[in-house]
Amino acid sequence: MSDQASSYRLGLVLVTASAVALSMGGLFTRLISADTPTMLMWRGFFGAAGIFLFVAWRSGGAGFKGLGWPGLAYALISALGMICFISSLAYTSVAHNSIIYASVPFIAGAMGWLLTGDIMSRGAIAASLAALVGVAVMVGLGQSEGTLFGDFLSLIMTICVAGMMVIARRYRNIPLLAAAGLSALLTGLVMVPFAHLTLPQPLMFVELAGFGLVNSALGLALFTLGSKLLPPAETALIGALDAPLGPFWVWLFFAETPGLPTFIGGGIVFAAVIVHILLSLKANRSAQPA
Repeated sequence: MSDQASSYRLGLVLVTASAVALSMGGLFTRLISADTPTMLMWRGFFGAAGIFLFVAWRSGGAGFKGLGWPGLAYALISALGMICFISSLAYTSVAHNSIIYASVPFIAGAMGWLLTGDIMSRGAIAASLAALVGVAVMVGLGQSEGTLFGDFLSLIMTICVAGMMVIARRYRNIPLLAAAGLSALLTGLVMVPFAHLTLPQPLMFVELAGFGLVNSALGLALFTLGSKLLPPAETALIGALDAPLGPFWVWLFFAETPGLPTFIGGGIVFAAVIVHILLSLKANRSAQPA
């Protein structure tokens, strides 16, 4: 197996695992009874601590060098996206939030083409259009589950994630894990003036720690490592697995059942992602020398 093929497969595994971790954001948001600023503050601090410890263990002080303006831009865009994500859940359903995120392949592909010259494959374009159809079905027919303002915040979050993917692909030498940790820290610091600063009760403290360490630290770390190995459109497409997984966790634990349009839209997105992954793996194997 060539180094390029090995990197591609590793990228698929890492980004898929990150999608699972990041899809739990809605679950934690419903689980934790704290207000949004307090939740964002603790999630940011726990997430930053987890990522910084991992970077220090993996690379020592070298892991924090060379951020530059691309690393700072990555951190700022990521922080804005996270604030919009958590805030949107106060105005729209987890299902709406997740499936709007499925439009990220189209946005990331367009950004990648304009800024880095990455050309989407025909399969990626077809899958992205299918995902877009799923979003259109959900938003157009399922407005009883959310408000346009909540959906707008979800769209801003999606644009931010697409921008992160393009930066990760364009500037491969910047320490993106350190940038992700800085993003989490900035999110926590921005929320300090608006949050309750008293120490949470033990159970909530554990829930907030889980939110930060699983959804933020683990999710961002896997996403950051995997996005360096795949084109933005590919990263976005696999990350779109968040669309069906996010509502699934909330339905499983809180019986927040999406309506029929959301089920249909999510099913279209899920099918598009799975088919594309399988076809990509098959094409990758066929390209290997005998």
